[in-house]
This record gives sequence, structure tokens and C-alpha cells, in this order.
Amino acid sequence: MSYSKIFSDLPELVYDIIKYFKNDFSTLHSCILVNRLWCRLAIPLLWENPFLIPNENYNFIGIYLHNLSDDLKAQLNEYKIDDKLFPSNTLFNYPIYLKYLYIEKIISSIEEWSKDVELENRSIFEFKRLIHMSLFKIFIENEVNIHTFDIEVNFSYIDDMLELILQNPNFLHNIRNLKFNCYDDLLNHTKNLTYQIINLCQNLKKISLAFNNSFLIYQTSLLSKDYNHSSNTLNTIVLYNINFKIITNLDNIFEQLNVLKSVHIIYCILGTDFIQQIINSTKPFKLKSLFLNSNELQIDESLLLLIQKHGDYLENFGFSSGSNSLSEEQQLLELIIKYCKNIKFLYLTAIINNIQIIYSLLNLTENVKQNLNHLYINIFSNNNYSNSIELSSIVLQNLGQLLPLKLEYLSLVLNIKYKNDFEMFLKNSQNTFIKKLLIKNKRIKDDEEGRDIYDFILSYIKEYIMKKKRVKYLAIINFPSKIELFSFKDEVKEFELYNIKIQKYRDLCNFSKLKFIEQL
Repeated sequence: MSYSKIFSDLPELVYDIIKYFKNDFSTLHSCILVNRLWCRLAIPLLWENPFLIPNENYNFIGIYLHNLSDDLKAQLNEYKIDDKLFPSNTLFNYPIYLKYLYIEKIISSIEEWSKDVELENRSIFEFKRLIHMSLFKIFIENEVNIHTFDIEVNFSYIDDMLELILQNPNFLHNIRNLKFNCYDDLLNHTKNLTYQIINLCQNLKKISLAFNNSFLIYQTSLLSKDYNHSSNTLNTIVLYNINFKIITNLDNIFEQLNVLKSVHIIYCILGTDFIQQIINSTKPFKLKSLFLNSNELQIDESLLLLIQKHGDYLENFGFSSGSNSLSEEQQLLELIIKYCKNIKFLYLTAIINNIQIIYSLLNLTENVKQNLNHLYINIFSNNNYSNSIELSSIVLQNLGQLLPLKLEYLSLVLNIKYKNDFEMFLKNSQNTFIKKLLIKNKRIKDDEEGRDIYDFILSYIKEYIMKKKRVKYLAIINFPSKIELFSFKDEVKEFELYNIKIQKYRDLCNFSKLKFIEQL
């Protein structure tokens, strides 16, 4: 290959490298400082979803507001805001890079940013509303190319925002992923606006529906004779916290979706009728995710048949044990172990006194280790500390040797009392590289030798993790004291010498099952 060819391809090659760090925000910030080319390539990645960057820095709102029209600037000037909150100039037109829009995160970001604003005799509510609407007007005026839109409809001026969007229908033209979150009843006017928003999303590939009202609104829209926009494009549905015992005509919805490929069910109340409709559906979709909460779970023949039919397709499984009979839970786990070999994401919570269930959960972990890349284990004490300690010890004594050679994510929420248990886990897992390791220890008392438990956890982490460079990101926290490794700056610097980044537990843990599924 000639030198001219290599250098002509250099920008594309550099961009491919920088894209690898898409979710590594500190590295992207470092890329900005390398040279102009790297800066131009890294900036769009940093600004495609600034509302979700976990750095507690909300200056980006002021940077966005630099693009205000003269009319909106005049309205803001009435609040006599400190000019230092807004840059006098910007190097890029940052709004054009926006790809993801999360209403809930916009609201919370404005809430935090507003804490630095001193208002004189004006309503803080009206000010926040003005900022929110101004941001949307900026995004619309810059013709941003949004492909993911998360609508949170349970806030006071939702109608104003929806009406603004409907006045500019092109704003929704390229949306491929829509999340609709509605947990309260809506007024008829708001419902009508929401129907119109859904109908404007003509080429959806994925929709996430959280809570009953969201599903009912989408169901009404989909089954209406005027709606046919996404019937031939929608291939993924995520259903979260919906009570399907009160939902009818589910089979009609599936029949309307001609290219449906995958369904994700996250902590829904299923019911025999719902499960039977999935089993009997003639559409060739695959059940990719199933998260079950034993508090709202009826383990019966229909559920077991569902697992037998779709178990081979299941990639994400969550189970909270504790409320059903132990024999039923044992039967369910045995079927998961038998039929579900391709699980990549495993989310396990134990709220029980039965040791055998813990061993079944561990057997499940071993059974799927070939494909497993995300593992979350939480031993919930339910105020029974002695039981929680015993179950946590069983996990630590047995888990290490069951792990695959590489994990993207491992989170352990345990009640760690005995240092030998923790050391055993680290020794047995020495062959496993873990990109993100999170440990929450719910026991804050000293161990049997009077030694602070946090000290022995940290010392063993240094010996078996840090010195062997077995993780990339690490977060450790004691609960409920909330003492965490990130707070000790000298320790953070020591880990950095081994290329291990210590992060706040909340930031590294800042994902939910629903968010994970949305990123698939």
C-alpha cells in the first residue's frame, strides 16, 4: 500500500479508533487535546448525548443556550441571570451533534444547573420551563437528527412541549427508537397529543413501553385504522412493568407488526392469558429478555411452556427469588438451566432463606458462562443479617471458579463478613478479566479480629486485582455508610498507576435493566 493511500485514509482510521471510546468520556476528553483532527472527531461523540454523561457538570446547558434567538434571549434577560453562565463564543455548533433525547434527563439536568442561578422575584418553575422549552426550540431550529427519543409525559408542562414538537413534525422524522413512559392517567388533551406524536414516528425500529398507560396508548394508536407507519419497520418491543392481566387484544398487536423480531419483557405481571398468546402467536419473533419478580409471579404450566419454546433465544434473564414456594422456584430455575444456554446478561436477586436456591442460581451462572458478559448478584438481607452473611459466603466461596475468562460487567451486592471468603473469590477468579467491577458491601461492622472490613477488602483488591491489572473500571462502596473508594484520592492515584480507573459507584452502576436492553 502506498504512503499516499495510507495518509488519505488516516482521518477514517482515526475516527474508527475514537469511536471505540464512545462511552469512555474521560478518554474522549483527552482526545480533544491531541490535535485539531482528533478534536473534530471526538466532539460529535461527546455531544451526541451530553445529558447522560455522569460527571455532574451541567455547563453544557449554558453552552446550548448560546444559540438562543434574540427573542428568547430577551425573555431570559428578564431574569437578570449572571452572564458567566453563558459562553460569549463557542468553537462548534454543538446542538447539531445531538442524537439522543431523554426528557427525564433534560428535566433533572436543568434542575441541577438551575441551582447556580440566582433569580430575583421570579418563579423558579417558570424559569425552568423557559429553559426547557428554549432547549427544544434550539434543537428544532438546528434541525437536529434525533434517532432516540425518550418521552416522559408525567410532568406539568408536557402539553406545551408536545405541541411545540407537533408544530415541527420533521423533528421526529428520523427517530428509530422511541421510549414512552407514562405511569399516571393522562388528560384527554395530553392523550390526543401523544397519539399524534406516535403517528409521526413513521419508521420506528424499536419501541419501549413502560407502565400500563404507555402500552394502552400505543395499543390504541397501533390498532387504529389510520396507523400503518411502523408496521413494516418495527422489529423490537421492550415491555416494562406492565400488568398484562388487564390488557386484551395482545395477539392483534403482534399481527399488525410484520417484521417483529424480538420481544423483551422486564418485570411485567404476565398472567396465563398473556403467556398463552405469546406461545400461540404465528409471528416468528423471539423472546430475547425475560425478567421475573417472584412477588408478582405465578409459576404455572404456561410459564414453563414459554421457557421451553423461547429458552434457546433468551439472551437476558433476571430473577428475584423469595415469594413463591421453593419447589416452584426450583422447578423454574431447573428449566432455565435446561433450556436457556445463550444468556449474556444475568441479573439475580435472592431474598430467601433457602440455601439450595442459591446453589441453583450459581449453577445457572456456570451453565451460561460460555456466552455470559454481564452478571449482577444481589443478596438481599431483608433485615436477616445472619442469613445474608451465610448466603454471601456461599456466593464468594463458589462464584470465582464459575466465571468466564472475560466479563464486561460484574456487580456484587453482598454482606461480606469473613475475609477468607473474599480472598477465596479473588483467588478463584484470577483468570477472569472484568472490564467493570462493582462491589457493594452491606456490612459495616468490624470482622471477628476487630479489623475494619473495608480495609481487608481494599488490601485484597490491591493484591489480586490492581497488581494483576484484572479490571479497567472499579467501584467499591460500603452501605449504608456510603464510604467509597472514589473518595480516597491517594488510593485513586495508586490504581491509576496500573491503568485502573476508580469511579463513583453510582456512576458505574448508573444503568437499569431497561437501559441495558435499549442499548442492544
